Amino acid sequence: MNQKGKKIFHNKNAAYVFMFPYVILFVIFILLPVLAAIGLSFTNFNTLQFPDFVGFRNYIGWLTSDPIFMQTILPNTIVFAIVTGPIGYMLSFFLAWSLSQISKGMRTVLALIIYSPSMTSGVAMQVIWKVLFSGDRYGYINSKLLEFGFIDKPINFLQSTTWLMPIMILVTLWSSMGIGFLAMLAGIMNIDQSQYEAAKIDGVKNRFQEIIYVTLPNMKPQLLFGAVMQIVGSFQSGNIGVTLSGSNPTPLYAGSVFVTHIDDYGFIRYEMGYAAAGSVLLLLLIYAFSVVARRLFIDKD
Repeated sequence: MNQKGKKIFHNKNAAYVFMFPYVILFVIFILLPVLAAIGLSFTNFNTLQFPDFVGFRNYIGWLTSDPIFMQTILPNTIVFAIVTGPIGYMLSFFLAWSLSQISKGMRTVLALIIYSPSMTSGVAMQVIWKVLFSGDRYGYINSKLLEFGFIDKPINFLQSTTWLMPIMILVTLWSSMGIGFLAMLAGIMNIDQSQYEAAKIDGVKNRFQEIIYVTLPNMKPQLLFGAVMQIVGSFQSGNIGVTLSGSNPTPLYAGSVFVTHIDDYGFIRYEMGYAAAGSVLLLLLIYAFSVVARRLFIDKD
């Protein structure tokens, strides 16, 4: 083997060494749990007795024999994901683009402020949102509505079948500026400024045209990453309804979504096989949306 071949071989081995810790963690914490969930999804398992193989009965139950899932949970999940997903995604891009137009110092401070709710959402829900929407007259929203004469008695927002879902959507959007938002900001900041200058010479006249013809085409990887993170977040953040209402299922299933329904069967009813089948269906649903996002943002050539 010549010197060049030895160098390539050495570099390849070094790459495998650096990949090894990640591969181990991936196998232990992602691959094995997914395979275990797929295996359990074909069984009847209550965590105490040995699992009994039941074939596709759990999947058939989810899709045909669970009226609550088909009539309430699935529509709630679709509404929640459709509203929080696209709106949160567009809001992430708009805020990232807006921050890219200001000075570095102010941009750093504002980016930290915008990003922080995604890290502290659990605490914030207890300290801020549950106080704002408290069902007694001392809740901030209720006190103001009573003060101005809009209502005669306090509204129990977090136990209301009318208000719980809109509040869930509001809280989710507030806390959705996470890693996807930072990726978009980084993507915008790394665009070569000479491209904007060349675009002006070619006839681009305003900021909107700059976004369409320069910004978006140059940050497709960040847009794809943000889309995938937003899709995953929209389908997994349904536990907000449980945190706000204090119960699972939520009152009359008004704020229950796919994730909370899985938790209900898995950790409250201990029907682990049935819950595992639901988690596999949710994984397939997220994967399908991720494939669509990939096809939108990745060039086919």
